Amino acid sequence: MILGALVDAGFDFATLKQELSKLNLPSFNITSQKVKRCGIGGTKVDVVIRKEVPKELGVRSQDSRFRTQGHAHRKVEDIYNIIDNSSVNEDVKTDSKKVFLRLAEAESKVHSTLVTEAYFHEVGAVDAIVDIVGSVIAIKGLGIEKIYASPMRTGYGYMECLHGRLPIPSPVTLELLKGFQVDSTSIPYELVTPTGAAILATLGEAKDKYPTLSLSQVGYGAGKRDNPELPNLLRVVIGEVLPAAAAEEIWVVETNIDDMTGEICGYIFDKLFEAGAVDVYTTPIQMKKCRPAILLTALVPEQALARVEAILFDQSTTFGIRTYKISRKILEREITQVETKYGTVRVKIGRLDGQIKSISPEYEDCKKIAEERNVPLKLVYSAATEACSGE
Repeated sequence: MILGALVDAGFDFATLKQELSKLNLPSFNITSQKVKRCGIGGTKVDVVIRKEVPKELGVRSQDSRFRTQGHAHRKVEDIYNIIDNSSVNEDVKTDSKKVFLRLAEAESKVHSTLVTEAYFHEVGAVDAIVDIVGSVIAIKGLGIEKIYASPMRTGYGYMECLHGRLPIPSPVTLELLKGFQVDSTSIPYELVTPTGAAILATLGEAKDKYPTLSLSQVGYGAGKRDNPELPNLLRVVIGEVLPAAAAEEIWVVETNIDDMTGEICGYIFDKLFEAGAVDVYTTPIQMKKCRPAILLTALVPEQALARVEAILFDQSTTFGIRTYKISRKILEREITQVETKYGTVRVKIGRLDGQIKSISPEYEDCKKIAEERNVPLKLVYSAATEACSGE
């Protein structure tokens, strides 16, 4: 489905076939066709193996393959030999081998063996090799530099394989998806395979959503079944990442207070900033019995959360606080000094993609100059802003 989505997004299928022929694998054919899943059009790519190996059991070849019922059982070194002896591009070789190494590590963990001794069964067959190397070829060919993988939806139940009856998702798939968000569904068959999981886990990173893009291509890779509950499609979205303000996650800590003096509130502000809060503010609210009150809010980095909570319980009159995590975007910040006709002023500059978006003269500097020279504070602010804008 990954390969189908990349072809659907615009990678030339004839080029794909030509590049895959450089693997010099046993006779196979790769096909592409347009299909619909829940009314949405996509591309279904199939790797058809005419005959990979004889069906005799227990026959071992020189490349360490065990041939059982038409499947080649290869070790990671055997896969490496196939890739290294091909004439595909070196960067394709490098990333393809990374994917197979990740698979070998997962297989060894699940089967309690050494990475070098782990056998690929279904994943060692020609179709899986073509899927992985072909996906890397298409990724490179489309100029994709970074891959973000959304939460993985998995099925449930059991499936039959060479190991016997295994649960869905398979143990290897779950091992590969560590660090990714996994969402279960009620669909009774495999939705994420070890091959697909290995490609995304090795070459991509987990993201709830992709960054702001200048969208250029969208592709849909189709699976075999047409499931009415969920379109059996993998969507790939390709575009150029647009410059954005730096994003970070931060905690919001807040409490409603109706029985605390302003002096105590000001004191708590100072303590919260000392503890590491990046911003503290109050909002007028009305509480029960029509009492005027304040909503005290602090924006707090993870490392300062415990200290801020302790201060609110120790210093304020609150009986409880609320905490939740949010995402915020901030400009790149720089503190510089500018010369004005009134004197030297520190200025905070905010930049986005190298361009100045915000200028904020330092209040204490401007206040000191205004008092010493007996000029309006607003003129000092204006002079500092102009001096900075002219740089």
